[in-house]
Amino acid sequence: MISNRAKLSALLAATGLALAAYNNERAKRAMIPSTERTIRISGVDLRFIEEGTGLPLFLMHGNGSVAEDFSISGIIAQASTKHRVIAFDRPGFGGSSRPASKRWSAREQADLFHEAAGRLGIRRYLVLGHSWGAWVALEMARRHPGSVAGLILVSGYYYPAPRLALALAALPTLPVLGTVFRHTFLPIAVRLGWASAMRAIFRPGPISDVFSARTREVASRPSQLRSVCAESVLMLGSALLTKPSFGDIDVPTGIVAGAEDRLFDARANAERLHAEIVGSLIHIIPRSGHMAHHSNAQAVLAMIDKVAQLQASSLKDR
Repeated sequence: MISNRAKLSALLAATGLALAAYNNERAKRAMIPSTERTIRISGVDLRFIEEGTGLPLFLMHGNGSVAEDFSISGIIAQASTKHRVIAFDRPGFGGSSRPASKRWSAREQADLFHEAAGRLGIRRYLVLGHSWGAWVALEMARRHPGSVAGLILVSGYYYPAPRLALALAALPTLPVLGTVFRHTFLPIAVRLGWASAMRAIFRPGPISDVFSARTREVASRPSQLRSVCAESVLMLGSALLTKPSFGDIDVPTGIVAGAEDRLFDARANAERLHAEIVGSLIHIIPRSGHMAHHSNAQAVLAMIDKVAQLQASSLKDR
């Protein structure tokens, strides 16, 4: 006779397998445009969008997002009138792979994108990083200062503090149970909570219905959720184990933040960074949240112009 515990275990196993099959099928249908370019760098299939000519401008999206973020916000279309704009899917996001052989810290990603620049025939470039991508941008300037012409940092969390939300976001990286959770219940939880997540990152600015619709399925793929959780672990580690310092950054730098970011105190982070990086510029956008490049794309574009002008002036002074 089969015990009630055995029956429950069998039911849970069957439910888990059904959910995993359902989520994996939805992940296959999540559309990643195949018309964009992909190059293989250090074992990573790195997908990117490229438009325009001029001084190259690299765009680094935040945790959980994709390169299309910058298309939807209008940054690519407008910046490409002056720059060769290249927006990357960072490792594990969108159409880019994330080999398990590395942690893919901000430092490792900085080296990856610098290597990609060389492969694309680019020797000097600007970097714009949003949110987690701002960490990558800062490391690119720190590790490759001769190539980084300037930084534009948007909504960065430069001085993370230990928070329960970070710890909870890191839990799905645990072996076995974390893997099961990422393939079964977590994708469904992400889809059910998507509207709330959009309010959290966009408000008090207007929510982009286009961004919400285009990224929902991609963001809930088990593979991308693995990357999201892994980057939460890296942020939690930084909050617990390090004291971030950016006084060594020595390239033209522009800092942008929403005055009412609901994810963290982006304004305080921006002002602290501004005080640390000598000669940096800062713009706090009123009535704007974490997605400042959506709520006020013109402010971000204006900062790109200012940083480009600073780097041009520094070249003349040499």
